[in-house]
Amino acid sequence: MIAKHALRFTKLMLGLYLYGVGIALMVHASIGIPPWDVMAQGISKQLNISFGMATVLVSALVMLAWIPIRQKPGIGTVLNGLLIGVFADSVMPWLPVTNVYWIQLLLFLTGMVVVAVAMGFYISTNYGTGPRDGFIVGMQRTLKRPLWIVRGTIELSVLALGWLLGGQVREGTVIFAVGIGYLMQLSFKAFGLKTHKASAKQGPVDHEFTQPEADPGAF
Repeated sequence: MIAKHALRFTKLMLGLYLYGVGIALMVHASIGIPPWDVMAQGISKQLNISFGMATVLVSALVMLAWIPIRQKPGIGTVLNGLLIGVFADSVMPWLPVTNVYWIQLLLFLTGMVVVAVAMGFYISTNYGTGPRDGFIVGMQRTLKRPLWIVRGTIELSVLALGWLLGGQVREGTVIFAVGIGYLMQLSFKAFGLKTHKASAKQGPVDHEFTQPEADPGAF
């Protein structure tokens, strides 16, 4: 039992580290970033703190929003919020500086793939989802609206706020929005997470995944 939990925890930490690497690659590419990272980048500019610290701050604020919607965290939720930003900060200084567009695009696309693989890693450990995903799921349950509407509304609001704060919105933001769902589908399938397409009422491109409850003894 101890060896099993140790293996799962190792897998969780590897997934979170890879997630930080993926985020660092996308931010460093400087061609636009995902909505939540746009907000973190905007906050980092306004408060003059590192991108990683801003990411941790955003995670903490989102987890506070879990309280009124009664969403329960797992240890993976907490470690996600605390460590991904730190891991991203640790990687960025080692990435090559370039203004060559095709290299920037390659960095961004590589980051997307790494993020998708990382999500399969850490979610398949059954230690809980990340703060942002958990918030979206909790809001969908509370509002009883289709997941694609809830997620789209939240992420568009976050994107607008981040842009107003000075976060970067470019083609990479669109590429991520269009492509990450399909990459996640492939990753979840590879890690044994059951997935299914949403119904017609939920929208044409939305996908959900079926995940066991977070391990109650893990947090």
